Amino acid sequence: MAPSLFGRRRRVAAAVPLAVALLLTGCSGAASSGAADASGDQLLTIPREDMGTFTRNFNPFSPNVAPMTQQAIYEPMFVYNPADGSTTPWLATEWTTAEDGLSVTFTLRSGVRWSDGEPFTAEDVAFTFPLQKELLGGYEYLESVEATDERTVTFTLNRPFSPALFELGKQVIIPRHVWEDVADPAKDTNPEPVGTGPYTEVANFQSQSFELMPNPNYWQPEKQRIAGIRMLAFAGNTGANLAATNGEVDWAPQFIPNIQESYVAHDPEHRHYWFPPTGAMINWHMNTTKAPFDDPAVRKALSQAIDRETIVEVGMNGYTEPADCTGLSGGYELWRDQSLVDSCDWTTFDAEAAGKALDEAGYPMGPDGTRTMPNGEPFAFDISVGSSSSDWLSVANIISQNLAEIGVTANVDSPDWPAVSADYENGTFDTGIVWSGNGPTPYEFYRDSMGTERVKPVGERALENYHRYGTEEADRLLAQFAATSDEAEQRAVVNDLQALFAEHAPVVPLFPGPEWGAYTDVRFTGWPTAENPYATLSARASTTVLVLTSLTPVTG
Repeated sequence: MAPSLFGRRRRVAAAVPLAVALLLTGCSGAASSGAADASGDQLLTIPREDMGTFTRNFNPFSPNVAPMTQQAIYEPMFVYNPADGSTTPWLATEWTTAEDGLSVTFTLRSGVRWSDGEPFTAEDVAFTFPLQKELLGGYEYLESVEATDERTVTFTLNRPFSPALFELGKQVIIPRHVWEDVADPAKDTNPEPVGTGPYTEVANFQSQSFELMPNPNYWQPEKQRIAGIRMLAFAGNTGANLAATNGEVDWAPQFIPNIQESYVAHDPEHRHYWFPPTGAMINWHMNTTKAPFDDPAVRKALSQAIDRETIVEVGMNGYTEPADCTGLSGGYELWRDQSLVDSCDWTTFDAEAAGKALDEAGYPMGPDGTRTMPNGEPFAFDISVGSSSSDWLSVANIISQNLAEIGVTANVDSPDWPAVSADYENGTFDTGIVWSGNGPTPYEFYRDSMGTERVKPVGERALENYHRYGTEEADRLLAQFAATSDEAEQRAVVNDLQALFAEHAPVVPLFPGPEWGAYTDVRFTGWPTAENPYATLSARASTTVLVLTSLTPVTG
């Protein structure tokens, strides 16, 4: 899948390192671990392994937005950290939800200015959300947004909706005085962005690298300790990983195979990694508008035929763990109904049981060892994965091999990600590996996987629920969850949602997505760790700004 506005996939690649020349000529801005720049003016250097070239597009509403736009240039009202469950006030200092659940009010931080020196006010917040809703949809519950004074903004809802607080608080805010004059906000590339973030000034922009320098009017100048950020473009993770191994980058937020030997062992004193399983669940989506994927018995049988232990150990290098039939990722351990997990078998590898289930569903094994559809055609389909995703390609190949054992032919189709994404979004794909919605509660996951409001007809662009499956029962439960802020009531509803998910198998969960992150502390210190999880080590998450404002350059 191509990245959405808040692109969640940490895509990886297997081939061509287009930016290696930059590294070899010393243009990366980072030094090897044996020759660290200790001036204090060094740039924090980060690779993007999924972008062979950069486009000067800093429009936060664009699907082709340049990296670090939502992390370093624009900021949200608060930052939620899945690593420890904390919420850090950011552009807002406090927030309240009305007793009737029909409004949410944020009090904004005083003294904040945009990078062009103009004051940040509630009018900016009130302007951002209607534009966001117009361009990207969502916020179906939002009736209106009103700036009641310079520091106060009130969101009026058309129904009680407890997840609104998170969804509103995490949205990055744009300056009204800039964007109200933009003729076409959907297409404008915003080449000279104006933001409230710590690093807003674009410098030395090239197709394979660019720099973000400090915001001259940042509201936390004492936290702008690093001199700036340098992004490097790579067409695949081979080049990005080589740069990391050679000590040419400071932060390596991508999949690195056998990381202990290929990265850490080169300088174990200074190199570290942390992959908490708090990312979105990685699912095998089956297009339920097509037979046989419209049959839950078939989806469950195919799920039971795949060996998640091998997928995790081989395909994912042991960096995560197998999923269970609740579909919940590692960030939701406190919500998981273990009794359901213990009684459910369709996410447990059992090829014999899977074969019997397909026999019973009307997909018999022929004398040649292959299965047929009820109309006599071969039981065959594609698994679509972007060509740059070496980890997911490995996972898809394992699934294909597993299915061959029960007479099902699954072809791994791996064009470039834009082609894969287009097929997901318009509903023409067969099956594919996709991440899920993720938030502080399981609401987002279950809404996106089986709520009807996210289901689009084939041919109409979908940004979630690519598998195009929804049930009214899920809608009812989701509405119950959203209508209450009582934790006990929410937990009871989530138990029912887990049971509904286990019954319908709208998607096939594979494993919780690790939050990739590796770093060297030769040139910068203050990184988040398992012992100090003040943020994740992802460079593409809302917590990235916490890292950018916590790092300290090594000097002397």
